[in-house]
Amino acid sequence: MNIQSILETKVKEAVNSIFQVDLPEVELQPTRKDFEGDITVVVFPMLRFVKGNPEEIGKQIGAHLEKEVEEVSGFNIIKGFLNIVISDAFYLGFFNKIKDITDFGFVSIVDQDAVMVEYSSPNTNKPLHLGHIRNNLLGYSVAEILKASGKKVYKTQIINDRGIHICKSMVAWRKFGNGETPESARLKGDKLVGNYYVAFDKAYKEEIAELVTNGKSKEAAEKEAPILQEAKKMLLKWEAGDDEIVALWKKMNSWVYSGFEKTYKDLGVDFDTLYYESDTYLLGKDFVSEGLQKGVFFKKDDGSVWIDLTDDGLDEKIVLRSDGTAVYMTQDIGTAIQRVKDYPEIVGMVYTVGNEQDYHFKVLFLILKKLGFSWSQNLHHLSYGMVDLPSGKMKSREGTVVDADDLMKDMTETAASISEELGKLGDYSDGEKQELFKMIGLGALKYFILKVDPKKRILFNPEESVDFQGNTGPFVQYTYARIQSILRKAEELDLSGFKNLTGLETTDLHLKEKELIKQIQLYPETIQFAAENFSPALIANYVYDLVKEFNSFYQQVSILGEADEQKKNLRVQLSKKVGEVIQSAFGLLGIEVPERM
Repeated sequence: MNIQSILETKVKEAVNSIFQVDLPEVELQPTRKDFEGDITVVVFPMLRFVKGNPEEIGKQIGAHLEKEVEEVSGFNIIKGFLNIVISDAFYLGFFNKIKDITDFGFVSIVDQDAVMVEYSSPNTNKPLHLGHIRNNLLGYSVAEILKASGKKVYKTQIINDRGIHICKSMVAWRKFGNGETPESARLKGDKLVGNYYVAFDKAYKEEIAELVTNGKSKEAAEKEAPILQEAKKMLLKWEAGDDEIVALWKKMNSWVYSGFEKTYKDLGVDFDTLYYESDTYLLGKDFVSEGLQKGVFFKKDDGSVWIDLTDDGLDEKIVLRSDGTAVYMTQDIGTAIQRVKDYPEIVGMVYTVGNEQDYHFKVLFLILKKLGFSWSQNLHHLSYGMVDLPSGKMKSREGTVVDADDLMKDMTETAASISEELGKLGDYSDGEKQELFKMIGLGALKYFILKVDPKKRILFNPEESVDFQGNTGPFVQYTYARIQSILRKAEELDLSGFKNLTGLETTDLHLKEKELIKQIQLYPETIQFAAENFSPALIANYVYDLVKEFNSFYQQVSILGEADEQKKNLRVQLSKKVGEVIQSAFGLLGIEVPERM
């Protein structure tokens, strides 16, 4: 039972004992830094049940708690707020219990019900870009946080390996490629295929311009451009299983998968299982047919199939084109159903997809509900804002995206430049330097993106993210490295009782020691809150607060220079635990921490 729960129970008992009233709830909040105390009981809401002066009511409750509750060592009243002072013994007792728990804050899987988290979900017509980086970092981190909170989790992605966009790259390669391969071009496969997607768009625009010059309207030219018609015919052939088209599709997709694999490895994300749109869209078409028979869907005169969601406050939505080809919704219906078939223990799914698809997922979840799937009640769209750069918005088809591989390389180089300027790497080998630069650069990138609430749009500034001061990844990493330095020195000093904190129950805590233990104490509930809200930002900002608290402790309290042996040992152990929590929290964000910097 944590101290908040203890206090809530004891305050209710006090009110019942003093005023013969049963309080339905007690409002607690952290005591303001400028007042003495640890937890504040807000008296004003009690006035609905207890008549009297709030200050007098608070005094009576405080006196009762100080007398009857061993964890309470004092209290004060400030304008109707009852500030409770928790005893040092309580915090020392808590710290003694958790100091050797290596997975502190984590909860073991409580049952076999599982959650599947989808992220990345790229198209196989282009390499991953900055937007994919935010998607991958969010999805991976949410999966890790859910696991830490006690959930069984499967990480997955749906690879969009079919459709008109794929055919565009294929058409362009056949027209302009002259048999080029990743090996002959000395280029990652995903980048090579992406180049042909851009080439298609260039040729398409040229054809539109020519048709307009010859008297066509712009709208007609966009529909009739020969290269687009060729891509549409290729899609129909692919869906019909044409051997030549399917062979080309497999070859170009294999190039892309090889490129993706390297990017994922460099980014530090992984998956438990993969789904391919080419496998699941047919199942979606089957359920569209079944839903058509049940009256869930209806067919229009041109043969296209739709669902009418106007009674649900939405609109009509197409689920199958008039020529019988699938749309994204068809595939998403099939994918969701297939996942539960493959993993019957799944009771919920999290879709990490940008906020421009908010409407799509409202419709998908509603369709699955209308098709009669009970698990549709536990589907969540992890909607997130786009990532912008100072140079403006990215456009894939125009080739103006910020490539994920290039960005990671640039971040490593930025970290190298700033680290070299600080001049603290004299005894590092070149290999150790490169490893450290990559750790700092990727840590800066990941933290900058994950510290922001997922729903908010981000303006990403590479230089700002690698600052060694302020709310940044390198600042946290540097603090962790500082703690490891303290621990190495403590081992060198061979502190007697380094691992023994017995007999400290009567020790008076320094205010900074107490604040640090209080901050550590918040870690388990922060994990649970982050899991409930699908928000890595809560973990990121928690660890930043912990690091600020540690640095304040480090500045104001002597650690290895403390004369009292027991106090010295406590401070070393406190430092060690802070380091463990930093490493644990950063692990949930997919960020590594260096042993020295």
